Amino acid sequence: MTQLHHNMPTQPDVKAFFDPMTNTISYVVVDPASSACAVVDSVMDIDYAAGRITHDHADQIVDYIVSNNLTLEWIIETHVHADHLSAAPYLQEKLGGKIGISAKIKEVQDTFGKIFNEGTAFQRDGSQFDALFNDGDTYTIGTLEVSVMATPGHTPACMVHVAGDAAFVGDTMFMPDAGSARADFPGGDAGELFDSIQKVLSLPDDMRLFMCHDYGPNGRDIQWETTVGDEKANNIHVGAGASRETFVKLRTDRDATLAVPKLIIPSLQVNMRAGEIPADEAGNPTLKVPINGL
Repeated sequence: MTQLHHNMPTQPDVKAFFDPMTNTISYVVVDPASSACAVVDSVMDIDYAAGRITHDHADQIVDYIVSNNLTLEWIIETHVHADHLSAAPYLQEKLGGKIGISAKIKEVQDTFGKIFNEGTAFQRDGSQFDALFNDGDTYTIGTLEVSVMATPGHTPACMVHVAGDAAFVGDTMFMPDAGSARADFPGGDAGELFDSIQKVLSLPDDMRLFMCHDYGPNGRDIQWETTVGDEKANNIHVGAGASRETFVKLRTDRDATLAVPKLIIPSLQVNMRAGEIPADEAGNPTLKVPINGL
């Protein structure tokens, strides 16, 4: 019995922060054996119409980390988000830590570097980030080992981070009654998304899964935690053994009806730079709006 207990995966403490403006859930993931923590998918607030950036949401995370005497070691992006701006540089300035993302960020930078007509000053080599992860890489939060799985489909640079009995799935999947994320952004692919979801569903049934977004379908309360077993049985897009062909048709038809995310233009420019806001020729923080470009 003792042996069995010894083999149980570590249970990191997970604290969720919901941002109602973008329906994003950010996480503080704490190693139970030390004071080390990571932040997954932070949010920087933007009033797009007013061109004003604030940090109320990120400050809640800073307060939580500081008041619990935690040490921030990692600031993780599960992918380049198209619907919110990352607060990674702000968190790093306040608390330290390394900013990490998939090595496939280079593909995303290349694609959107062209769309936003970025000059040579914009490096397309991922060098804005402190760490670039490849499929199967591991890193540690204190004593807690985290492994990364490449899960392309929503974007080429999507990754799931598995820490003990908890997996942070980004936009690869949603809660069972919400299904899956769109696959129609540049570099997205519905077939790849199906394959990536199968990788996630091959994790142990009792693995806790934490979503990056929830929109409360059919008026239910916002939720962000489920399990592999629950997704396998009940996910409306891929559960109960849905076939790849069925999923690709469903996803493609559905994506054709979806509006462009409200914050896609600022989000991509900022997030492909690890959260830094681009500057104009005079050095002022400035975003571009390509007309009919996306």
